[in-house]
Amino acid sequence: MVNRNLIRELELGDELDQELELAMAGAEDGEYSIGTATLAVNSVLHGKILRVDSEFVLVDVGYKSEGHIPRNEWDETEPPPQVGDIVKVLLEEFEDGQQEEQRGLITLSKRKARRIEDWLRVMESVKENDVVTGYVTRKIKGGLLVDISGVNVFLPASQVDIRRPADIGDYCGRAIQCLVLKIDEARRNIVVSRRALIEQERAERKKQLMETLEVGQVRRGIVKNIADFGAFVDLGGIDGLLHITDMSWGRIGHPSEMVQIDQEIEVQVLHIDREREKIALGMKQRTASPWAKVADKYPVGTVCKGTVVNVMSYGAFVKLEDGVEGLVHISEMSWTKRVSHPSELVKPGDEVEVVVLAINKEKQEISLGMKQTQQNPWEKVAADYPPGAIVKGVVRNLTNYGAFIEIDDGIDGLLHVTDMSWTRKVTHPSEMVDKGQEIECKVLSVDQQRRRIALGLKQMAEDPWTTDIPARYKASDVVKGTITKITNFGVFVGLEDGLEGLLHISELSEDKIENAEEVVKVGDPIEVKILRVDTDDRKIGLSKKRVGWSAEREAAEAVEEV
Repeated sequence: MVNRNLIRELELGDELDQELELAMAGAEDGEYSIGTATLAVNSVLHGKILRVDSEFVLVDVGYKSEGHIPRNEWDETEPPPQVGDIVKVLLEEFEDGQQEEQRGLITLSKRKARRIEDWLRVMESVKENDVVTGYVTRKIKGGLLVDISGVNVFLPASQVDIRRPADIGDYCGRAIQCLVLKIDEARRNIVVSRRALIEQERAERKKQLMETLEVGQVRRGIVKNIADFGAFVDLGGIDGLLHITDMSWGRIGHPSEMVQIDQEIEVQVLHIDREREKIALGMKQRTASPWAKVADKYPVGTVCKGTVVNVMSYGAFVKLEDGVEGLVHISEMSWTKRVSHPSELVKPGDEVEVVVLAINKEKQEISLGMKQTQQNPWEKVAADYPPGAIVKGVVRNLTNYGAFIEIDDGIDGLLHVTDMSWTRKVTHPSEMVDKGQEIECKVLSVDQQRRRIALGLKQMAEDPWTTDIPARYKASDVVKGTITKITNFGVFVGLEDGLEGLLHISELSEDKIENAEEVVKVGDPIEVKILRVDTDDRKIGLSKKRVGWSAEREAAEAVEEV
């Protein structure tokens, strides 16, 4: 049964051969009585050739005047007309002019008479759903004309093939088989379908194929379509999907690297879903998996060469051989360099030397390392930089808690803020050092396992709290300084570069002070008395109110405090 969409295409065939339709329609002008003979327009008659010239052939059909047929109605493939030949003709028209000399002239057609005979002959032998063979004569609007036993039938473009060709004109000049979809005798129209015939044949082959198809079989097929995810292969009645991951044990970017449309290939049946009629195919399964012998070929600890095939944010994939790739994690690329992205060290196509770290045969995963091909520099750090050693380095980075000093290629040590000055309270390393500055430090400790080196800047000099400060600052001494910081419990007074003492709020004045800022401000010079020097806690206690006190008052105050 022809669907509605197809019927719209079929109607295009109504315009294909209007001449034929007119020739075979009934005579609209009725019959003409000529003497004792009755001739009807559009009737087929036998006539005798009387004369042949370059343009017309005169034929006697039993009328008082001859009929004429254009000379070009004789094809080059048939014998030329000869006087005396009997031919079948179609009575096309009576030329009934007003003038006497025009009356009775008739127009004949040999070609249209032959078409009528061809049509009748086809009608005797062809019916709907028959398979017919024809010759594609030309391309027309909406499809092709196909000659079947001298009758032009219509093949719609959508019915040429299962997948519409890029140019249906390529079929011109070819003999093809089609299925008769529709015969309209009243309108003298036949529509055929090559696609329907192919689908019928495929359905039969598909049924036979599904009955014999088994998992594991090796079959030959034709590549019919290629997508990003794989290729569809015609097994001879049904298409199977050859997924890109089943084309090769190695890495491929697109299925077109392995197969081409219309290529004949051998595939193995991997899975059959008979209910949904879906078949999974494989090419690589026809050869042994390279992972079968990976553990024997690449035991842990093996040093081998490979090619970088892909670089991700977490590492680089290295091909050891076709179908065998391993991952070099970003953490396994360098002993010393801080790698933000693997592309800093490698790019696709690079040949690299790697060490096999681990193999997971079930998951088909290999862990590789690049840094393991070189000696770990941290193994000799303890020998090269023992505690107490003086080293030179460049300030590579600053953090809130200290500065990282690069003392060797990829070897950093931490200079903590507490190890920058004996006397100064450093709140940020930028107060003491600048990024890119070259400085000398002392190695304080080396933690080889955690890969840490502690450095000290203040240790480059003697601790003044054990020698110089106690000698220069004694209790009861009156000294001058500058207010450097004000807090809610007192103020800090700078006595010299980096050395500060604490002037508690209770020691600011004889009067009770709630807020130190009522009395002093940062930057003010001030004279204070040293109350105590604590070398263990590295603190100096100061007093402003006691600057003018006598020794007796100091003694009396001490007794009261006790």
